[in-house]
Amino acid sequence: MFSIGLFHSTIRKEEKLIIEAACKSGVEIKVFDIREQIFNPLNFPVEFNVALERSVSTVKGNYLIQFLEALNIPVINSSRLSRLCEDKFLTSLCLQKAGIRTPKFALAFDLQGAEKAVEELGGYPVVIKPVLGSWGRLLAKVNDRDALEAIIEHKEVLGSPHQKPLYLQEYVRKPGRDIRLFIIGQEPLCAIYRESEHWITNTARGAKAKNCPLNDELIKISEQLVMAIGPGLLAVDIFETEDGLSVNEVNHTMEFRNSEEPTGVSISNAIVSYCRKVGDEQ
Repeated sequence: MFSIGLFHSTIRKEEKLIIEAACKSGVEIKVFDIREQIFNPLNFPVEFNVALERSVSTVKGNYLIQFLEALNIPVINSSRLSRLCEDKFLTSLCLQKAGIRTPKFALAFDLQGAEKAVEELGGYPVVIKPVLGSWGRLLAKVNDRDALEAIIEHKEVLGSPHQKPLYLQEYVRKPGRDIRLFIIGQEPLCAIYRESEHWITNTARGAKAKNCPLNDELIKISEQLVMAIGPGLLAVDIFETEDGLSVNEVNHTMEFRNSEEPTGVSISNAIVSYCRKVGDEQ
């Protein structure tokens, strides 16, 4: 019987939906708490056909992926895709190289460099983000030099090593919403608008999800991303601008609890089907 190994660090709504979808489709799913695992290549029983990495912890998830790939076990998503998506600077570089429209960005390591980067990005306001992070946490809209200096001082004194790189991005004025596009394998599945009066349009921060019909521009972005990053399970955050759609970030351990109802699409079922496809191709 085909089986999926679902590795998690906590069971969220998404994992429950995936487990339910697997059971309904006759696919066996084995659930493993990544925090309880011992990654010993000489003593690791393989009890599944394909692994699905769903860890909230990026560090633990990355070690899992690298370990399983070293044992030639298919894992979703791949280490290459995960590495490109987890780091916002690497994501931006990949998008830029592939010719995919994305907000202007720069990376600096001190106040002097950040000030010069702000000038090159067109001046204030700018957005400063941690290179690693999710759920819209620790984002700051920087309106002037005083705010920039204060934020950088806090990062230098209190931040972890991941807070030291200063990733800056041009501030994009949005029409009270952005778009999240879901890609399964090589195909766009569905999309939502995330509406909020706040400049951070993230459902984890209270934004409301509404269906966004797929159009030719979203389909083209999907094709470009698959070519640049590779096939997998992706959630793409997109801005609507006067020049067209602009890709902000690409998420590789996507949350979708607020997206199935407004779109009418079972994202969890599509994930299970994709796992089956990857496993059958091995």
